[in-house]
Amino acid sequence: MLSFFRNFLKSKIGAGIALAVLVLITLAFAGGDINGLRNTAGLGSATAVATVGGRNVEATELTTAANSQLEQIKQQNPTATMKMLVAEGGLDRILDELIARTAIGVFGKDVGVVASKRLVDSEIARIPAFQGMDGKFSQDTFRQMLAQKGISEQALRDDFSQGLIAQQVMVPAQFGATLPLSLAKRYATLLQENRKGQVVTLPSIAFAPTQAPSQADLEGFYKSHTSMFVRPERRVIRYAMFGQDTLKNVAAPTDADIAKRYAADKPALYAARDDRKITQLIVPTEAAAKAVAAEVAGGKSLELAATEKGLSAAKLESFTHDQLATQFSPAIADAVFAAPIGKLAVPQKSALGWHVIRVDSEQKTPERPLEAVRAEIVTKLTEEKHRAAFTDLLSRIDEQFSNGASLVEVAKAIGATVGTTQPVTATGAVYAKPGETLPAELQPILSTAFSMDQEKPQLGQLTPGTSAAATAGYVIYDVTDITPSAPAPFKEIVADVTEAWKLDKGSTDAKAAALKVMAAVRGGKSLNEAVAALGKTLPPAQDVAMTRAMLTEAMRQGRQVPPPVSLMFHMAKGTVKVQSAGAGRGWFVVALNDVQTPAEENDVVVKGTQRELSSQLGSAYTDALANAIRKQVGAQKHDAAIKKVREQLAGTAAAN
Repeated sequence: MLSFFRNFLKSKIGAGIALAVLVLITLAFAGGDINGLRNTAGLGSATAVATVGGRNVEATELTTAANSQLEQIKQQNPTATMKMLVAEGGLDRILDELIARTAIGVFGKDVGVVASKRLVDSEIARIPAFQGMDGKFSQDTFRQMLAQKGISEQALRDDFSQGLIAQQVMVPAQFGATLPLSLAKRYATLLQENRKGQVVTLPSIAFAPTQAPSQADLEGFYKSHTSMFVRPERRVIRYAMFGQDTLKNVAAPTDADIAKRYAADKPALYAARDDRKITQLIVPTEAAAKAVAAEVAGGKSLELAATEKGLSAAKLESFTHDQLATQFSPAIADAVFAAPIGKLAVPQKSALGWHVIRVDSEQKTPERPLEAVRAEIVTKLTEEKHRAAFTDLLSRIDEQFSNGASLVEVAKAIGATVGTTQPVTATGAVYAKPGETLPAELQPILSTAFSMDQEKPQLGQLTPGTSAAATAGYVIYDVTDITPSAPAPFKEIVADVTEAWKLDKGSTDAKAAALKVMAAVRGGKSLNEAVAALGKTLPPAQDVAMTRAMLTEAMRQGRQVPPPVSLMFHMAKGTVKVQSAGAGRGWFVVALNDVQTPAEENDVVVKGTQRELSSQLGSAYTDALANAIRKQVGAQKHDAAIKKVREQLAGTAAAN
């Protein structure tokens, strides 16, 4: 977990608050979930954690950014906590990015870079959380969402404006960045190198003590390594799935409903139609139109006459008289519908020019009377009534929950069966039952279930494609039991503590042995000779070879590269190093024997290297510009306010 935090916070994805196009509040709203703006209580809005170019960075901004960052991390690792983020230096990194972003905004305004109100409006309108049922921006939804979270519209606009200014300032710095060809050739040579070496594995278990530990040893080890025995938080989710079949006694369409719908749809669906398919040529003058018409009358096809003049005749789909009149002109529509099938209509003029039109075919559809389409209309109205009734039901459920109704009460009212999960962790695994997981149809609600309070029911939609979604579609759910993450009681895990103690002792001795082997190899012995001198039955040294291209491809595809193999690409030829196997499992001794590079340059590899590193060069330019801007604008951190935020987020603040 700790290494995950370190890697995420080091990456541009994890640290991209300042230089990414997304602004902080956008990060919280973008997924339709604004949980990232919660938990700011207790931090005064006037408490500045930094001052940048005369502009304060408030404690609430830092808290909001930290919560947003944690939400992003949780998408990859649901068990992540704010305490872990703070412990791994995440808050300091986020503050640095906030300061950089604020400095860029201040600098941009100083040099005349602005984000217009219209541009800010367009960015706000794109946020899904601010859109209504029709998928379009809703002013009411926008205001309700801001009021719900206690955010002023001006604060939101200021945040967007600052982010957009930062984008305008920073993007040009990396545009067109190109790595010099000479450097690309050097890096390309490195990419094609082949490294060979040997690896010896010293497993901790081979060095573990054989005698049983004392009670005092175990208890002391347990106290000093409590974090090794922490059990994850687990929750019991209560739920009830339901769909449109929940609705009972939805009123059938009346004769009046049917007649009204028939009258409304008749012009478009049921009225008699007279359609014409046409081929059209548009020429600039009346004389040209008459000349083409004369050639067609003389036996040429309209297509041939058009081609000979360097033009083309277009075949068009069916048009009614009204459609032609609307698209071109009433005169053209009249001419087309007066012409015989297969003949030219009298040329007419529109804003586009003179139209020479051949009527290719006609299709007449008689009027469909009400009785002929009654069943069709009844089906359509019935579906609409069910949808409307179901939408009303969802609204009532949501309102009932807001008014304090329990899940059991609502489930009983709609006739849904209540179910309960086994205790599950944030990853969806059933606690203490390896291989068992939360049912697939409930996986989408898992994240919310681990952020909601106990017995505070919510309404959710099941993921399309699951069997439950096909029959139900919706679910109401709450959390009935929460067991916080905590160390397992010592008495329950004595055997586990014993094994961990042995492995820890073995790891310490294995490290000492690895250092002894390394010293012996540096003194001139071979790896196998140095290992044999330890007097332990250990695996022999393994020969290892890999090209850097293979290493790069494996990392791109997300395949795990053995740590000692990766280490070989960070060593000098003829050297030997020691490396941990991780998790106390043992130690490696790695010797790099040979580094082979290609005799000739590969132009394809050189060009590819230049292209890839140029993008990284652009990022380096933006980093350098951001640092220069921060230095010019001036920034000062306020340690006391930062300490207060850190303690409150980590849960270590002293009680008032």
